Amino acid sequence: ATRGVATMTVKRRCHGRNKKGRGHVNRVRCVSTGKAIPKDKAIKRFIVRNIVEASALRDIRESSCIEGYQLPKIYIKQFYSIEAAIHQRIVRVRSRELRRSREPPQRNRPAFTPREGAAAGGAGGPPKPAAPVGA
Repeated sequence: ATRGVATMTVKRRCHGRNKKGRGHVNRVRCVSTGKAIPKDKAIKRFIVRNIVEASALRDIRESSCIEGYQLPKIYIKQFYSIEAAIHQRIVRVRSRELRRSREPPQRNRPAFTPREGAAAGGAGGPPKPAAPVGA
């Protein structure tokens, strides 16, 4: 029995990883530095964006012969090493109390506001006729 031995302090309960029962995890490359890092330790970001930037988007829509053509998007899974993510401010250093909180940070997405004349909650397609008043 090791009674008098002091245990070392632990900064994070997961030791900065998400490995749990696995002994070994494959490595991925950091997008920024090219460093090989364990996949469970990497900071992961899934990026969805248009193939064309916003400035050229209007020109393409006007010159397109297909009406209402939806341009395809690029889907990229990016992995960052801890030091690259902190350096590029993808993640921030948190205080000891805030480090314990497990909930994801608040996402600042713009609130959806329906356009004028568009039916609330309606999908695409022609507008549906109004229901009779006496029904």
